[in-house]
Amino acid sequence: MSVSPEACPALVLNADFRPLSYFPLSLWPWQETIKAVFLGRVNVVSEYERVVRSPRFELKLPSVISLKRYAPMDRSPAFTRFNVFLRDRFTCQYCGTPNSTNELTFDHVVPRSRGGRTTWQNVVTACAECNLMKGNRLPHQAHMHPRFRPFRPSSHQLQEIGRGFPPNYLHESWRDYLYWDTELEAG
Repeated sequence: MSVSPEACPALVLNADFRPLSYFPLSLWPWQETIKAVFLGRVNVVSEYERVVRSPRFELKLPSVISLKRYAPMDRSPAFTRFNVFLRDRFTCQYCGTPNSTNELTFDHVVPRSRGGRTTWQNVVTACAECNLMKGNRLPHQAHMHPRFRPFRPSSHQLQEIGRGFPPNYLHESWRDYLYWDTELEAG
């Protein structure tokens, strides 16, 4: 039985052979990977057994690729809802309960109605129940203080946190490039 090309994403490594990101894991679909190979932008590090063919060529689908040019990772991460959740490890900063992203909200520690701004240093992950309970009160008024003081994370910090959340599927050819404390299943 042949494996669909859609089931063959490529793990994308930077030129230093570290993943571009851990969460979400840096994966490209097979079409984007093939295009990058033909444009000479990547090196093929490992391949699937799955072959794609055209009238002029035949190619094993790459399972691991590395960029030929190093992509700097030092820039500050974007202030997004997802990155706040990742920084806070998908855990309500008031009750300490981990949740899935669709069950989380973010809370302004100092409410906007009281002059609080939407910044890394004033926004924390909260479950809907705690967010509603705190309302537009200050932490001392609500007797609800975040477990950790909110901060602006570096890209490196988000990468390290993301390593704590391995995806549901890891191909065996990715083993040498990813560092999770998870045993890979033989497929």
